[in-house]
Amino acid sequence: MAEGDGLEVANRPGQVEADVASWPTGRLLSVAARAVEKRFDEFLATRGLTHAGLITLHHLADGPRSQRELAGLCRVTDQTMSRTVDHLDRAGHVIRRPDPRDRRRTLVKATAAGRRALAAARREEHDSDVLLGAVEDYSNFRRQLIALITAVTAKR
Repeated sequence: MAEGDGLEVANRPGQVEADVASWPTGRLLSVAARAVEKRFDEFLATRGLTHAGLITLHHLADGPRSQRELAGLCRVTDQTMSRTVDHLDRAGHVIRRPDPRDRRRTLVKATAAGRRALAAARREEHDSDVLLGAVEDYSNFRRQLIALITAVTAKR
């Protein structure tokens, strides 16, 4: 494991597991999130993607959307979405075209390459033993994470 990821324990068999088992749940969640994100970042980079780009492609799976709509769905500013779409466009994952109903608007559409990259990322996330494929019940794990995030963010 990389330095600073919380797993710098000596390499004796069983010692890492014993130490990790003693951690508070908050630390477990934090270290797991960082470790999964680092591995997933590495995978996404091989496909010319970032997490922001992946989320954008996810929202384009049902069809073209305006940049402003994408910004709202991704919970980022219009400027941030513009940079994300620029990156996806340069990588060949999206194209921009005028909205046939309103020529003042531009629609963003996933390309075939973008749809393939999204499908590969979804497979990697679900099936990879180094990502969430290591979880025994993926669907239940997702439901629990959603419930946790919803409960914690609702109390703010």
